[in-house]
Amino acid sequence: MAKNVQIPKAVDTKIYKTGQTRGADDDVIFQNRVSRNSTVLIPYKDYSLCKKAPSNYGKYENGFIVLIKPEEYFDESIKSHLEKEKLTLGKNLLVFYETRAQWRNYPILRGWKPASSRQPPLNGQYVARIPATTSEGESKIIEGFTTSQMKGAGIRVYEYADNATIKACKVQLEYLFWSCKDIDTLIKQKGLDREQVDKRIALIKTEAKRLKLDDHEKLVEARIVDKDGFTICPLCLKHISAIGFCDRIQQAEGREVPDLTVTEVSLFHIQELRTGEYNHRPYNLGWGHHHCNVVVKDAGIQPTLDWMKEVLKRNNMI
Repeated sequence: MAKNVQIPKAVDTKIYKTGQTRGADDDVIFQNRVSRNSTVLIPYKDYSLCKKAPSNYGKYENGFIVLIKPEEYFDESIKSHLEKEKLTLGKNLLVFYETRAQWRNYPILRGWKPASSRQPPLNGQYVARIPATTSEGESKIIEGFTTSQMKGAGIRVYEYADNATIKACKVQLEYLFWSCKDIDTLIKQKGLDREQVDKRIALIKTEAKRLKLDDHEKLVEARIVDKDGFTICPLCLKHISAIGFCDRIQQAEGREVPDLTVTEVSLFHIQELRTGEYNHRPYNLGWGHHHCNVVVKDAGIQPTLDWMKEVLKRNNMI
C-alpha cells in the first residue's frame, strides 16, 4: 500500500535546514546551525557596509553586535567615530580577542566581564576566542557566550535573511524539487500516495505563483532550471535527480564513513555569500550536485568556470 506521505522526509528536512546557518564548533564566536534571522555579528571594519539590514526598514530582526579588535578599541582616535555611529560598549559593541598577542598587549580593564546576552544590554564588554599554543603550552581562552543555552554570540552577517525571505526561499526550493525531471520515478520508488503528492504540488505551485517565485525566465537566467523548466545544477547544468535528494554520496573505497549524511544534492547559492550582500534570497538559490558545490566553494560560478577553462587549456583539452 502506498504511504500517505506528501514529501519524502529527507527532502523536507533538507529544505528546512536551508533556513539555518552553517555549522560552527565551540571554539568560534558563531552560533551553530540557527535561524538566518538570528542576531548578526558585524566586524567593525565592515560596519559601514552592513549597518543596515536589507529589509525591515534597515533593522535586523534580532539585532546586531559589532565586534571590534582590541587594538582598534584602545586607539583614542577611534572614539569619535564610535560615538558618531552610536556604537556603545556593552550595548551593541564588544571587544573581540582572537590572538594571544591581543590578550597580552591589551588586557581587559577593571570591571569588564565577558558578555552573555545577545540583546542589549550585553551583560559584558568583551568576548574571547583564542586558540591554544602547543609550542608554549598555553591553553585556549574562551570567554563569553559559553553556556549551553548561549553558545556563540550570533551569526555571520552575510548569512542573514529575514523570516519572510527564509519562508519564500523554502517555497521556491520545494517548487524546484517537484520540478526535477525524474520526479515520477521518485514517487514510485518511495511508494508515495500519488493523490496526496498531486495536492502538495498544486499547493506549492499556487504559493509560488502568489509570491512570484515561479518566473521561468528568471530561473533560466539564474541557471536554476533549463528552458523546459526542469531543475538543473547551476555549475554543470545537468538535470538534478529527485532521487539524489535522498541518496547519500558514493564514498571512496576504503575510506567509507558509516554515519555519513551528505547526499548527492545540496543547496547552491548562485551568487556566493559575501559580506555587504545578502544573497540568501529567492532566484539566487538552487539545487546543485554535492561535488559541484565543493568545487565552487565561495568563489562563485563564473570565476570557477574561468578557472576550469584554464585547467582544460593547460591540459590541451580545449
